[in-house]
Amino acid sequence: MPVVDTGRVIIVGAGLGALYAALHLAPHPVVMISPEALGQGASSAWAQGGIAAAMAAADSPEAHAADTVRAGAGTVDADVAASVTAEARAHILELTALGTPFDRDAQGGYVLSREAAHGLARVVRVRGDQAGREIMAALIAEVARTPSVQVLEGVMAVGLQAQEGRVVGVAVAAADGASDPVMLRGAAVLLAGGGSGGLYALTTNPPRIRGQVIGMAARAGAVIADAEFVQFHPTAIDMGEDPAPLATEALRGGGAVLINRDGLRFMQAVHPDAELAPRDIVARAIFAETQAGRRPMLDTRAALGAEIVERFPAVAAACKRGGIDPVTQPIPVAAAAHYHMGGIAVTWEGRSSLAGLWACGEASATGLHGANRLASNGLLEALVYGRRAALDIAQGLGDAVAPPVVLPSVPGGQHPDPDLIAQLRQVMTENVGVVRDAGGLKTALRRIAALEAQAFGDANFLNMTATATLIAAAALLREESRGAHCRRDFPQVNPALAKPSRLTLAEALAQRQIVTETQE
Repeated sequence: MPVVDTGRVIIVGAGLGALYAALHLAPHPVVMISPEALGQGASSAWAQGGIAAAMAAADSPEAHAADTVRAGAGTVDADVAASVTAEARAHILELTALGTPFDRDAQGGYVLSREAAHGLARVVRVRGDQAGREIMAALIAEVARTPSVQVLEGVMAVGLQAQEGRVVGVAVAAADGASDPVMLRGAAVLLAGGGSGGLYALTTNPPRIRGQVIGMAARAGAVIADAEFVQFHPTAIDMGEDPAPLATEALRGGGAVLINRDGLRFMQAVHPDAELAPRDIVARAIFAETQAGRRPMLDTRAALGAEIVERFPAVAAACKRGGIDPVTQPIPVAAAAHYHMGGIAVTWEGRSSLAGLWACGEASATGLHGANRLASNGLLEALVYGRRAALDIAQGLGDAVAPPVVLPSVPGGQHPDPDLIAQLRQVMTENVGVVRDAGGLKTALRRIAALEAQAFGDANFLNMTATATLIAAAALLREESRGAHCRRDFPQVNPALAKPSRLTLAEALAQRQIVTETQE
C-alpha cells in the first residue's frame, strides 16, 4: 500500500465536530477526509431540532445537566454533564459570531424550543428545523477561509494503522470504491465520522453513516463503550423513503400530538409527559402501535395548521414528496434508528484508549448521553469535544507548515456489495431493534458472522459488521432494560448494571463465536 506522509492532523469526517475541530486546530495544518462534497452526507447537516443550551434567564447549566442525567437512565457521567452544559452558552455565542442565523425575537434574544425530557425551552434553533444545515454552512464558509485546512472530497477512510498501541495512519480510498487504499500518515488522528444508524433498515441517518468509523477504531483495538445504546427517534416520517425523513421533536414541543389510525391519543396513558416523554418511551409506544397495526401518526393540524409550512420547511417538504398535506392530514410516523449513544470510549479531552487517536461527535462515547440521549445534546457534544480534542492535539504539535496532500492514483478497488449491506440492515432491524431478546440477539450474531464470511475482505463492510457485532454482543450481555436498550426477556432495570459497558472487538467476537458454536 502506498504511504503518504502528510505532516498534518488527519480528521476523518466532515460534520460539525470535524469542522469545529479543524477550525480550533488552526493554524496547525489539517487534512479532512470527506466521502462527499463538504456539507453533504453528514448527519450534522440533517439535524433539525438545534442545540440545547441554557440561554434563558430562568434556565441554568445546572438545570440542563440535571435533565441530561435524568434522561440518561442512570449511566450518565454527572461530571461530564456538568462540564458540557456549562460550556454550551459559549459555543452558541461563537457560532453566532461565525454567522449562524439563529432564530431571534424582537428584542434580539434567542428563540428557544422545548423538546422531550427538557424541563423548559432551551433548544436554540434556525428557521424552525434548519439548524444543522445553517450551522454547517457557517462553519464550511469559515473553513474555506482557513488556509491551514485541506479537505479531501470523495475519499473515505477504510482502516487505521496501529503500531505498538499507537495509531500512526489512516488508510483511505475513493468513496465510490474505484481505487485501492493509500496510507496517510499524520501527526495525530481524530475520528469524527458519525454514528451507526444506517446499520438499520429504517433510519434517519444519511446513507453512508453505517458505523464504519466506530468499526475501524474497534478493528484497531480501541475500547468501545455503551455499544448497546442505540436511540430510535419516535417520529420518522413513514413514507417509504430510505433514509426516512425526520419530523423534528420541536413539533411536539409546539403542541403536536400522537394519534393512531382511530384518531386516539395514546401517549397520555403511557407517561405523565405524554408526547414530551423521554425518547425511548415514546419510541417504544410508537413501535407498539405499529406492531399492533394501529398506524401511529403525528397530528400537527390543531397546534400549527398552515404555519407548519413556514416554521418547519424541511418537514413540510418531506411531506409534500410523500403526498401528505400536514395542514389537513396527520403525518404517518415510525420509530427509526437515529443516534448511537455508544461509540469509541474517550476521556475528558477526547482521547481514545489508543495513543495517537482521538474521537468526537457521534462516533465517540463521552459519558454525556448514558442510556438515552437528551434531545438536542448531540450537536452540543460534538462542539464541546471537537474543541477539546483540537486543543489537546495542538499541545503536542510544533509550528510545522505542511504542503497540500496529493493522493497517488492506485488502480483497483472494491465495491461494497449492496445486497450484503441490505441483508445486514435487515438483520439489525429485525433482531437488534427497539425491543430485543436473547434469541433475536443470538440470531443476529450468527447472521452477521455469515454475512462477514461472504465479504471477501471488503474493509468497508468489515467496519460495518464490526460495529454491528459490538452492538448485538453488548445488548446480549446487558440483561436488563435501561433507557434505549429494551429487553423483553429482562424487562426490569437492574441497579447493579447502572454503569457504562466497555467492550473490545476481540471480546465481542469471542461472544459471537460462543453463540455461533451453540445452536439452539
